[in-house]
Amino acid sequence: MAIDGNFLLIITIASCKKLHTPMYFLLTNLSLLNMFSISVTTPKLLQTLSTHTKTISFYSCIAQAYFFIFSLGSELLLLSIMAFDQYAAICHPLQYSNIMRKEVCIGMVAAVWIIGMVNSAVHAGLILHLLFCSSGGDSNIINHFFCDLPPLLKLSCSDTSHNEKLIFVADAFFGMGSCGLTLISYWLIVRAIYQIRSTEGKKKAFSTYSSHLFVVGFYFSAVIYTYIRPTSVASIDNDKLVSLFYSVVTPVVNPIIYSLRNKEFNQALKKLIGRGRLPQGLQD
Repeated sequence: MAIDGNFLLIITIASCKKLHTPMYFLLTNLSLLNMFSISVTTPKLLQTLSTHTKTISFYSCIAQAYFFIFSLGSELLLLSIMAFDQYAAICHPLQYSNIMRKEVCIGMVAAVWIIGMVNSAVHAGLILHLLFCSSGGDSNIINHFFCDLPPLLKLSCSDTSHNEKLIFVADAFFGMGSCGLTLISYWLIVRAIYQIRSTEGKKKAFSTYSSHLFVVGFYFSAVIYTYIRPTSVASIDNDKLVSLFYSVVTPVVNPIIYSLRNKEFNQALKKLIGRGRLPQGLQD
């Protein structure tokens, strides 16, 4: 569902010139990150459930952690940029085309991908410098359904204080910093909506942005809950449940919230289906 929904969103936006706007450009990148994120963790989980093979090589585990951290951090930054885009469209409509011009959008998205890669590379590099004991027992059992930073640090028999400090700093920047910018943007949007005289206009605007704010708030709170706490008070069992929401649920929900409820997108989707350009599997 996540792959099909996000892929459908991307090809619909690409095929309709009316959707070649900053908002849909950012949404295309969000869908790419969603597809990337769920492809990193879920196939291995499904293989484990179907074949009962619960092993993963050390370097495959590090690679999985690297790509997941990259997609997670990049998505947090991109959500804050999308919130700013909506703020500019609602609160500064006359200056919107100048604020969100093409080169600015491309530059912001490029920065998101580069910062996400650098952040995950630093984390993965520090993990490679840790010692992992192999004396048997539970010393090589990851208490999670994918290779994430907290369970990997718990397996190490060396000092992980530097890793924990870096995780805290990175998550303060990616999680709390991006969350703060996103909430400020939505607060300004809500304030602008209150100034709309039409009751019908207020209801329509609140219906749209309340669903956006709910998904974004839920996503940010789940990520902050998992990574921002000290290891001493962390609960891996709780983290496994919470991580399902931001690693599996949000890639499914995002296309519905951000596009399928949008009139312009629905019209473009109907035209695409009418032309018969969708793959047979998606039409079924």
